[in-house]
Amino acid sequence: MLILHAMAHLLVDALCAAALFGPVRETAADPGLLILLYNTLAFSTQCLAGLAADRVRKHAPAASLAMLTVVLGFSLPVPPLLRVILVGCGNSVFHVAGGAWTLEKSGGRAGALGVFVAPGAIGLTLGTLWPALGVVFAVLLTLCAAAELPLSRMNGAEDSREDAVVPEPACGAGRVLLPVLLLTAAVATRAVGGSVVSFPWKTAAVTGLILTLCVWAGKTAGGFLCDRTGPSRAALISIPAAALLIAFCSEWMIPSLIGQLTLNLTMPVTLWLLYRAMPDAPGFAFGLAASALWPGTIAGRLITLTGPAAKALTVLTFLFGLFAVLYSARVLLPRTSDRQKE
Repeated sequence: MLILHAMAHLLVDALCAAALFGPVRETAADPGLLILLYNTLAFSTQCLAGLAADRVRKHAPAASLAMLTVVLGFSLPVPPLLRVILVGCGNSVFHVAGGAWTLEKSGGRAGALGVFVAPGAIGLTLGTLWPALGVVFAVLLTLCAAAELPLSRMNGAEDSREDAVVPEPACGAGRVLLPVLLLTAAVATRAVGGSVVSFPWKTAAVTGLILTLCVWAGKTAGGFLCDRTGPSRAALISIPAAALLIAFCSEWMIPSLIGQLTLNLTMPVTLWLLYRAMPDAPGFAFGLAASALWPGTIAGRLITLTGPAAKALTVLTFLFGLFAVLYSARVLLPRTSDRQKE
């Protein structure tokens, strides 16, 4: 099921991008505004979708329905606004359903989370560069949707939490609030810092694909690194290096790629810590991080800083993320298990 969800994640993001840069861009009077609406629906509604998912607890049917909604949004001859609403809402529900399922069935570990979240970067790049492949993406995604429920039943992966390993919270609700706020803010500020930096070497499709593969590799490896070393060491290994490489070496391709890889190591770490803070609300934990990502990205794109000021902002936002992870890990994880991992 994890592999199915990872493949579906790639195809959902690929088909959404193909819809935006294919039918929407070709038929809309103002495609830029509709793309803004899409991102708002796809990202900022995930916390609401997560609340609903935690109440209903039907992740497999929700994921299947969301995949089909994206397929219909791409395929139907509908006005651009309706197309954007369908693919945006379908994207939001799929991410929350797949993310919540992954968290619940991960055995309390972060490795599976990285495997699930990473392919979305590849899908987004493929759909943006080659929207003409949308029909292929739609066919493959329809097959994934059709396989979701049978495979869920065959593998004993129903949406009941009876077979799920749910981590016990290490502290009371009062102490959980600050780590949740810090981790959510860290997602937003990391997006700000990453958005103010430009990469002048990324001028062709091949360099964009290479960058995407580094993002994919970082997110995939980040969960396993967290499991092996603990979240604090994973953050110390990745965030300082990412801050220096992205802030001061963005003009050069190889250091920038290494910086992107190390930066994305922390993505599953942050999500996993949010889940540790809210083990009974996996959908909301997953959706909260995504909802914070889009406002941070918008803020970063609106900032016009250049030169040393932009570099300083990037470093400061990344270091805030490091502090958020270190503090949250210390509060949320029992000291005995934290020492065993770290």
